[in-house]
Amino acid sequence: MAYTTINKSSLHMNTKLYTGNSTDNRSITGLEFQPDWVWIKERGASNSHSLFDAVRGANKQIQSNATAAQYDFSGDANQELKSFTSDGFTLGTGGGVNNNSDTYVAWNWKAGTGQGSSNTDGSINTTYTSVNTTAGFSISQYTGTGSVGTIGHGLGAVPKMIITKPYSTTGQWYTYHASLGNTHYLDLVSTAAASDDAEMWNDTSPTSSVFTVGVNGNTNGSGKTTIAYAFAEKIGYSKFGSYVGNGNGDGPFIYTGFKPAFVMIKNASASSTDWFMYDKARGGPVAGYYGNNNKYFLRANTNGAEANENFDMLSNGFKIRITNNFLNGSGNELIYMAFAEAPLVGSNNVPCTAR
Repeated sequence: MAYTTINKSSLHMNTKLYTGNSTDNRSITGLEFQPDWVWIKERGASNSHSLFDAVRGANKQIQSNATAAQYDFSGDANQELKSFTSDGFTLGTGGGVNNNSDTYVAWNWKAGTGQGSSNTDGSINTTYTSVNTTAGFSISQYTGTGSVGTIGHGLGAVPKMIITKPYSTTGQWYTYHASLGNTHYLDLVSTAAASDDAEMWNDTSPTSSVFTVGVNGNTNGSGKTTIAYAFAEKIGYSKFGSYVGNGNGDGPFIYTGFKPAFVMIKNASASSTDWFMYDKARGGPVAGYYGNNNKYFLRANTNGAEANENFDMLSNGFKIRITNNFLNGSGNELIYMAFAEAPLVGSNNVPCTAR
């Protein structure tokens, strides 16, 4: 039985749907916390993902589907995310986040409620690290050296997934996932399978205080300002694992120990496979389908509009219902990150409603 100390997951990660109105200083509320990482995507059109965090500062956008350097909207007439508030965030009129009548999804995570401070645990000091040890999430900004080094993440637990991006220049979104080990990496902006390269993590696993970067310019480029999003696993709230596809319509069931609110999946064995993003807020049944279907997905590596495939979110995990390589390649290893809507059983011994 999966007990957790986080009885209300939405106080740390929450998904918000809204419709744009092109109004300046538009207030998006209802998150129940001040977000430190806000990831916005227009659902119905081919607009890029817009990612903002409190460490780099509001109005500074990077895109998960692009290698471009950070863009600072603060001097533009049509700004995007203008500020983080105690219950959400404030938008400008930028079409990527607030175009009139367009529908949007915003995924929001709480780190340390603000920019944070320098972490000096590693050989490369961070400029800022904002950390939420309760939920196992931190955001760190550091400047690469070009030499093997370590970087403090502040979690007090071993990260299971780390996403890095140099944002002072163009660069890849190189990603560590514990299921693949310290020899391999994935690229969030790419459809490629996992690759083996010691230049990324120096073939060294993260510890409860630091993660290691090699000499690659995308994780540790000399003089390059880089952002790192690090995640530690918390029972009943988050899960970072993998499963093996069977290529069957009755696909694998993946136990998480909680009712998922958000799941992202990537086939690590096969190339030309996207990063699929599902969430409960956009979920909805397919006509004539009687499972627990949350069919709508977006893809982190492309600006494509929302589409749908059968996908079940259950009280204790998720179930694959399709045969394609993206989610269920036969014999392939697929990695995932998942966050809870509700734990299977909380520390108050209240069970999650079964589905």
